[in-house]
This record gives sequence, C-alpha cells and structure tokens, in this order.
Amino acid sequence: MKHLFWLTVASVVVWGESLSGLITYATQHSTIVKQSRASDRLASLSHRSAKAVQYGELSVVGDYTHYNIERTLAPLVPNTLGSGTPITTSKDIYSAGLRYSVPLFTGFAQMRSVEIESLASQMRQIKSRLSTEELVYTIRSLYLSILAQQEILLAQRTYRHALEKLHREIAYAVKVGKKAKIDQLKSASDIASVKIQEAVLRSTIETTKATLSALVGKEVTRVNPLCIKPKRPRYSIATLYKKARTLAKVRVDEVAVAKAQKVIDKSYASQLPQVNLSAYAGQNYGQDIVSDAWDDETVWQVGVSVSYNLVDFGKRDIATQKAKIAKMQAGFAQEQTLRDLKKLLTQGVEKVKQSYTTYRGNLTKLRLSQEAQKIEQARYESDAVTLNDLLLAKGKTWLARASLIESKYNYQKSRYYIDYLMERGVK
Repeated sequence: MKHLFWLTVASVVVWGESLSGLITYATQHSTIVKQSRASDRLASLSHRSAKAVQYGELSVVGDYTHYNIERTLAPLVPNTLGSGTPITTSKDIYSAGLRYSVPLFTGFAQMRSVEIESLASQMRQIKSRLSTEELVYTIRSLYLSILAQQEILLAQRTYRHALEKLHREIAYAVKVGKKAKIDQLKSASDIASVKIQEAVLRSTIETTKATLSALVGKEVTRVNPLCIKPKRPRYSIATLYKKARTLAKVRVDEVAVAKAQKVIDKSYASQLPQVNLSAYAGQNYGQDIVSDAWDDETVWQVGVSVSYNLVDFGKRDIATQKAKIAKMQAGFAQEQTLRDLKKLLTQGVEKVKQSYTTYRGNLTKLRLSQEAQKIEQARYESDAVTLNDLLLAKGKTWLARASLIESKYNYQKSRYYIDYLMERGVK
C-alpha cells in the first residue's frame, strides 16, 4: 500500500501540471488575456487616430456636372475677356483633382484630444495588467482547491480502509460470538456513508478541474503537489499600505483624474476661434460647344476660414461643468480606492494570521484525536466501551485531519491573496 501511494505521487509529478506552468500558459493563451490585449490594441489605435487628425486630410476628388446652359471650364478674369482668345464653353464638365484640408487652430482641442487618448491608452494597459493579476490569483486559488480536495479524498480513503479493516475484525468477532450483530451493521453503515462522501469529493474535484481548464485555456487532468509549510506571518499593514500607494490599481485612478482635467481643458477650446485651411488643385474637362473639341483648364485655390461662436445659449458652459464634475468623481474614486485598499490589506493580513492560528489548532486537535482514538480502540477491544464510542473517536480523528488539510491550503490561499492585492502575481 505504501509503495502504491508513492508510485501514485510520482506519476502525478511526472504527468501533472505545475502551477507555474499553468500560469505561464494562461498569461499567453487565456481568452481573458487575449481580450485585454485586443482592448489595448484598440486604445492604441484610438490614440494614433487622434494624432492623425491634426495632419488633415488629402483626398482625390472628381465629379461630372451637366448644366442647362454652357459654362466655362475656369472662372473668367477681366484681362481675358478682351484678349481675343477663344473661351471653351460646355454643358458637360468633368473635373478631377486633389483636395487638402487641415485645421490650423482649434483652441488646442486637437492637442487635448491626443493627450486624452494617450491617457486612455495608459488606463487600458494598467487595467489589462490588473485583469492578468486577477487571473493569476484565481488560477492559484483553484489549483489549491484541487490539491486540498485530492488530499482530503486520500485521507477519506485511508479512513474508509481503516473502517473496512475494523468491519472485518467485527465480522470475525460476531462469527465467533464475541460481538453483537448490531456492531457489524453499524460499521457497514459508516463505510457506506464514507463512500458517498468520496463520490461527492471526486465530483467536486472534476468540477474544479473543469473550471480551471476553462480559465487557463487547456485541459487540466492532473496537478502537481505543492510543498506548503505554514509559518507565523509577519506582515506589517503600515508597510504594505505605504507600498500599495504606488500600485497599478491606484495609478489607474490617478490617470483617470489627469484625463478628466484634459477633458476640462478641451471644453475651454470651444470658447476660442477655430481656423481651418483648405486647398484644391485639379483639371476641368469639357467638349467645346463651338469647335466640338475637348479642352481642359487647370484650377487651384487656397482658402482660410475663421469661425467664432458668439452665443450658444450655455452649451459650452454646461460641457465645462460636466467635465469638472467628472473630475470630481474621478478624485472621489481615487480616494475611495485607497481606503478600500487599506481595508482589504487589513482583512488579508488578519486572514493570514487567522489561517495560521487555525492550522496550528487543527494540528494539536489531530494529535489529541489520534491519541483518543488509540485509547478507545483498546477499550473497545476489551469491551469497556461500545462500538459507537470507537466510531465516534475515529470520526473525530477524520474530521480533525480534514480540517488540518483545509486550513493548510486556506493559509496558502490567504498568502496568495496578499500577493494579489500587492500585484505580485505576475512576474
């Protein structure tokens, strides 16, 4: 039995998935990470698009127009009217050329738009990192849950084997007339109950593996064990909080405040004049009505337009006020993030301490239960107590062992939670 156990452990180590391996795979192939990267790409493209706007647009244009009366291919100027040069006129005029338009001055609105999109891109990148941190923590938590359930299942089987051995001993004692038939029935009932618990545990393990597989992005059938040795925690909330003020989850709120300020600055741009430049160069074509020959004329023009909104009945003021309120909200969110972070760090540190204390208590409880079980076993064999007393002692030992296993992995989960809060999951 002992050799079989170590063979099973060795096969799991050889063929199982390591925690670090799953994290590495998930950070490259998980759909959650892919979605974050796609969002980062979109934010980057929006930034590039905002920068491209300030360079204007160059377009190839062309059109065909039919007039009811003939027109000239180019506007007439005074010095050509009496020159004697024939002027081409046509009812069907074609044109093709290039048009370029660019805003010369927008009250710095374009500059603010570029800055806003740059900050939005930074926010998206920070949120992408935070989502990866959450992914890593969830994978770690599920991984530990599987290990805990597997270890509890192994302990459950050991407990069942002990009950089955006891059942065989009782069956022999009943056969030779030393024990009553009721003891055999009670032990059989306990064995059936344990088998049901094993089936539930196996189902839970498979469900947790399926959840982990969906999260990682590949099938996880086996996991490698972890060496967990609970130690007395020595966290300092003040030290952690001081470091936490520079974390990405705080930085994203700072960027949000800066972005809100840029929106305010952009709203002031509408109160300044808007200057635009437009230019066109092209050829007009047409069939001369008199000579029936095709002719063309080169036409180009450059213009600058200025507009200034005198009255908009409070529209600009409302936009500015909305931007200021948005900045206030971003500031409140930043302040609340720091408060929540301090609260979560306090809860996390206390949870680690509690898990460690629980683990130490369950360790003592298991040792005492094992000693009590040995005593009850000896007393039952000497007919000093009933089978109920022995089964109760065995049950308490099993519960103590299961609680110890659970508290060990809860301790490690609580440490991973601190790593998640401090953004130490992604290397």
